[in-house]
Amino acid sequence: MRDAYHDELEALTDRLVEMTRLVRSAVSRSTTALLDADLQLAENVISRDEEVNRLYAEIETSIYEVMATQQPVAVDLRTVITALRMASNLERMGDHAEHIAKVARMRHPESAIPAELRDTFVEMGAIAERLIVKTGSCIVSRDVEMAKELESDDDAMDRLHRRLFRVLLDKGWSHGIEAAIDITLVGRYYERYADHAVSVARDVVYLVTGSRYPD
Repeated sequence: MRDAYHDELEALTDRLVEMTRLVRSAVSRSTTALLDADLQLAENVISRDEEVNRLYAEIETSIYEVMATQQPVAVDLRTVITALRMASNLERMGDHAEHIAKVARMRHPESAIPAELRDTFVEMGAIAERLIVKTGSCIVSRDVEMAKELESDDDAMDRLHRRLFRVLLDKGWSHGIEAAIDITLVGRYYERYADHAVSVARDVVYLVTGSRYPD
């Protein structure tokens, strides 16, 4: 019985890692759809978000069953609690990628991103991918130092986010209010995607050490 119990705890990790793969693919494809006005790719991201939601539901159900039947304590209890928090953050990351794809779909056949901001969003997409790759590695390895490295990657995303506002508020902005709203929303989606990745990393630190490091 205990072997089955620990197998289920290991399966939680496998599902979490699979969620990181799905949300990495989603943010990569949504970035391409956004920049290239690729309607088919945007639709694909939107439709496949259900896969992330399904995994989240599976993790949630498994955790509730483990807690009801096994009454985990100490490290095992910390494992299931943090797994649920991680899954919730990963599900939200999938939602943010989906929102980016929906902006791309809404502005098709034009790109929602003006030419002068294209490089900024390319960089934001690259940082988002780097964050989720590290997040997946942290979940598997439980590497506390790697988890803490995500803070600096998030700082880079925040700098790009602030850069967007400087461009939008500049007197030379010539693309109108609608484009400004699109840029504001999409920039926020990337920024929140990064924040959720950091939250997962902080849960890894908590899982390993039993304490949280300061914001």
